[in-house]
Parts: sequence; C-alpha cells; structure tokens
Amino acid sequence: MRLVLTCEHGGNDIPETYKKGFPNDEVLKTHRGYDIGALDLFQYLKPLSDVSFYSKTSRLFVELNRSLHHKMLFSELTKNLSKIEKDNIIKDYYLPYRYRVEDKIHDYVNRSEEVVHLSIHSFTPQFNGKTRNCDIGLLYDSQQNKEQEFCKNLKSLLLKYNPNIKVRFNYPYLGKADGFTTFLRKQFPKNYIGIEIEVNQKFVANNIIEIELKEDIYKAISGIRLNYHVF
Repeated sequence: MRLVLTCEHGGNDIPETYKKGFPNDEVLKTHRGYDIGALDLFQYLKPLSDVSFYSKTSRLFVELNRSLHHKMLFSELTKNLSKIEKDNIIKDYYLPYRYRVEDKIHDYVNRSEEVVHLSIHSFTPQFNGKTRNCDIGLLYDSQQNKEQEFCKNLKSLLLKYNPNIKVRFNYPYLGKADGFTTFLRKQFPKNYIGIEIEVNQKFVANNIIEIELKEDIYKAISGIRLNYHVF
C-alpha cells in the first residue's frame, strides 16, 4: 500500500502581489482562511507516508479542494478579480499543486501499486449557530466499497486507542461532494481510494492539535499499514 498524504488548507498565506485585495487579515486567521491545526496533524503523520504534499496558501485566495467549475473556487475576496488575474492564479498556484499530487498517484497506479490518499482537514466546532457533534470525521464515497471498508477499519482502530472520541462517517461533509479526492476517484477508477480526515478544531490550541489525539490517529493509520490490505 502506498500512502499519499496531503493538506490542501495548511495555511493562510496570500502572495505579495495580491495582498492589496486583503486589507483586513483578521478573516485569514479564522477557519474561513485555513484549516486550523490541519498542518500540524499533517506534519505529525508525515513519517507514515510514502509521499506528502501541502499548501499554505489561503483557501480565500484560491480553493485548492474545489474543481475549476465550482462557484467557491474564488472567494468573495477574489471573485471580482479580472479574468487574466484569475487565470494567472490558476496557472501559478492551483494547477501546480493539483498536478504534483495527481502525477505522483499516476506513477504509483501505472506500476499497479495500491494507493491510499489521506487528505487532512479540520472543521470549526460551531457552524451557523449549531454545535457539530463529532470529534473526527471520515469522508468517503459510500458507493466505493473499498473506501467504506477502509473507514470502518480506521474507525475501529481509533476507538480501540480512544473509546471516548466520537468518530462519524461523512460528517460534517459528504465525501462524494466536490473535492480533490472526488476528482481523483474519476481519474483513477482502479487501485485508488481517497479519504478526507476531518478533525474538530476544539482540539486545537495555537495551531497545535492535542498530542493524545494525534497519537491515536497516528497509531490507527500505522495499524492499517501494518495489518490491513484494502485491495
């Protein structure tokens, strides 16, 4: 099993050329600007991976986890840029990241190697006035049996190491919604599964996720690598 690890929303950086469009950087510090704590978890899990990729460019600049046709590819802070500016952002920031990940998976799949792609994210504990009742979300396509089986085993191991955490499937988002893993499933219908791991930001302080939770996630993924085959 080849483990590909990614983090699309690791930071809230804005390229210098475009900073004039972000006069107030307070929003960049919130969950809207990036996935708080996700990069910390990504770095902690990195030793388990065969290859890893991350971006520190803010999702409010360009949304790397959305398709080119998606209405939220550009946020309210960049949607009014000229077509030339948007095309340049896609060419200079969006496509290079996506191509790097896709090309590496292509290399593995072309060699008939099995690829598990874990995309690391985090979510705000409250959204639109409602508390999200979940600690870790495992997002997958429910029509993909191998993805479903992988997530069931990952959940089982997570609860083995910490029976007090609440792990939910396809929460707080659906794994089949528009996203990078959804795109990659179509590119690689064989020998690829794509899972998004979503961690509740209530476990984050100063961009650092609680060490116990990171250890539990690390041990669970490590256990699957050692003892479990999905293909």
